Amino acid sequence: MSTSVPLIVRLLSSSVSVANRAGKIVRDVMSKGELGIIEKGKDDYQTEADRSAQRCIIASLSAQYPKLNIIGEEDNPDNEGDVPSDWIVLESDKDVLSLECPVALKSVKEEDIVVWVDPLDGTSEYTQGALMLKRDPWERWKMYLTHPFISMKWYFSLLQSKYGFLEHVTVLIGISVNEKPVAGVIHQPYYKNLVGSEKKMGRTIWGLQEVGVGGYTPAPPPDSLVITTTRSHSNPVVEQALSVMNASQILRVGGAGYKVLQLLEGKASVYVFASSGCKKWDTCAPEAVLNAAGGKLTDILGNFYKYGASVSHPNKTGVLAAVNDELHSYALSRIPQELKEALSNK
Repeated sequence: MSTSVPLIVRLLSSSVSVANRAGKIVRDVMSKGELGIIEKGKDDYQTEADRSAQRCIIASLSAQYPKLNIIGEEDNPDNEGDVPSDWIVLESDKDVLSLECPVALKSVKEEDIVVWVDPLDGTSEYTQGALMLKRDPWERWKMYLTHPFISMKWYFSLLQSKYGFLEHVTVLIGISVNEKPVAGVIHQPYYKNLVGSEKKMGRTIWGLQEVGVGGYTPAPPPDSLVITTTRSHSNPVVEQALSVMNASQILRVGGAGYKVLQLLEGKASVYVFASSGCKKWDTCAPEAVLNAAGGKLTDILGNFYKYGASVSHPNKTGVLAAVNDELHSYALSRIPQELKEALSNK
């Protein structure tokens, strides 16, 4: 890779290639059928796909950019032995590598950058999708009985869905400079592509500050107000924030990455989540991509999150995002002051 290309562009192009490889690892773990689920905390689970994809991402980026500060969701990925050589990606995406770097980012050094990694955003949807791939009804039922994520209601809703919720699953790599997200990658391992007559699995969306986005076809927001929000982490405060929006439709989906994709592709107008349930690695990449597309992501109070190396990981005051400033301002104005105070005092 030419070192004459500014670092931010090189890092983004590497991240696109690395995210593609991590997505294949996610699919490979699924196809083997042994997800290796462990419990990290209350309602917080991890699979072999989370661990392996993160090892791939950190090892690949560290090999090329050794002074980067990389913060991943999964703890201690280096304690699991050597990273397989075919997981280490040194290639770059040629299309991204040809981008013109914004003037303000041309002199950025590795030490100035923090990379936030969520190797598998939508673990719940991923594990539920694994159940749907069990062809034998008895195997499905046995998996349900031992599955930490699946309620009886969800089990029957899954049976009505051909593929479960696998399209909600994303790999997220966010790049921040001076605590601000400037570039990001959202990879969908289970997105079904048709390239000519060939069917391909997976797609990668990227965004770069002041340059734009790639990897998908942008679409305007819906004619009526459509809200996207959580499908698995609701509570009374979350529901109150939704009820005041006067939305024509509420979409309940998994993963912060997928919710922002719904905004980008014109399926939803605003993303509302009035809770402390997500973290910096969930929002850094989606915020960077959304910003590059002209959108806006803040907390429920209207404040931007900071993505420096020393910040706390939880997004304590929720998420409010929209495809443009006008929709964001409208949504922010609908949030009652008492709800904002309730969130900020938690």
